[in-house]
Amino acid sequence: MLFKELEQINSRPEPFEFYTASDLWTDEYISQQMLSFHLDENIDVSSRNATFIGNSVAWIVSRFGLSEATSVVDFGCGPGLYAIRLAEHHTKVTGIDFSRRSIQHAIAVAERRGLPINYVHRNYLEYDTEERFDLILMIMCDFCALSPTQRKTMLDKFALLLKSNGHVLLDVYSLSGFARQEEGTSYELNQLNGFWSPNRYYVFSTTFKYRDEKVVLQKYTIVEAERTRTVYNWLQYFSPEVINAEFSRSGLRVTEFYADVAGKPFEPQSTEFAVVAELL
Repeated sequence: MLFKELEQINSRPEPFEFYTASDLWTDEYISQQMLSFHLDENIDVSSRNATFIGNSVAWIVSRFGLSEATSVVDFGCGPGLYAIRLAEHHTKVTGIDFSRRSIQHAIAVAERRGLPINYVHRNYLEYDTEERFDLILMIMCDFCALSPTQRKTMLDKFALLLKSNGHVLLDVYSLSGFARQEEGTSYELNQLNGFWSPNRYYVFSTTFKYRDEKVVLQKYTIVEAERTRTVYNWLQYFSPEVINAEFSRSGLRVTEFYADVAGKPFEPQSTEFAVVAELL
């Protein structure tokens, strides 16, 4: 029995065969842990650190000429770390996120500061609106967590929601980042100081590399006294050429690459890069 369980724990699924995002963003306990990571201004876990976000927003405002006449939508806005700063520049902002807890936090902050941000609690794959936007954001490499089908859905949506002279800005993991990933397995009691559960638990963490697809899977099997569950964290890595091809198939043209969403010049050896695109 134990042997079969260990075999299952260490089994390699097909790329994007399982999708468990809801376990991270909608679980009452885990979503609180994720929010805590978001709000820690000194780390780059759920969100980037506060200094980087400040620099990033300043560059975005300058690069895209944002003003009170500009409409911005932030896909995967979390607790509003970008949305709040953009709204403080008098930009019209919509934020969309899967996590009810993050959206509630974002709404509370916006209300305290008197910022008229439109927050939407929804899976952004299902978001629809008649509004059109000058700038579409998807930051913190959210795009990399999506399957090829989901990415096509998002890019088609971006093309539909974008104004004729608008732009898309997102960031992705690079092939240099993929080369640095290594396969491995670890076993730990109460991993990440109780991140997965308030109860005592054990975690089997297994990292798989899919070299042809340029995909990494971080597979977590969480074992508690009363239940066992598995969380799949998929990460797609990209070359600029692949990004160009995926965007083009959805009617979008990539116009610029940067090393990050703060406007740092593109570096081929960087572990990630940012993409600016417009309608074809």
